[in-house]
Amino acid sequence: MGTNNGMTPTLYRRRYIPDELIHLKNDKILYFDKDSIVTSWEVLTKRHSFTHGFSCYYIDKNIKVSKFLDDNNELVYWYCDIIHTEYDSEKNAYTFCDLLADVIVYPNYTFKVVDIDEIAVALEKDILSKDILIKLMKSLDALLNDIYSGKFTKYMDYINNYEKRANK
Repeated sequence: MGTNNGMTPTLYRRRYIPDELIHLKNDKILYFDKDSIVTSWEVLTKRHSFTHGFSCYYIDKNIKVSKFLDDNNELVYWYCDIIHTEYDSEKNAYTFCDLLADVIVYPNYTFKVVDIDEIAVALEKDILSKDILIKLMKSLDALLNDIYSGKFTKYMDYINNYEKRANK
């Protein structure tokens, strides 16, 4: 496991729409270093076909890739969030800000981009700065290029590796 002064960091998720900050206190950190944090998690309230999964926050790429699984440990889909990461060294806490645009990659490798309308709302309400919007668009473009070129499997393989370790 990577280190931040030898201590496991605290994780938070910040959403802009709706405006909320959530302490991810039940997420289990499987690995962390300065560029990535891998977690396993379970849903707090079952509302969808998935019940648990694994995520990797690629801090250096401004994306979070999650593997959503059902009760039978079957893949429902991969869910990719565009994020902005804030780190508080005094508290050893990461806040992952959801930058609204998401990409869902299905088991058959088809995909769709969702929540683009939320970006328009955030711009109308002056929630996102120009710098954050630029980061969002560049990160979304890089992720889509990885999907188009078949390089998305590198994210899948990385997370699958930690899933196998966790299930031993």
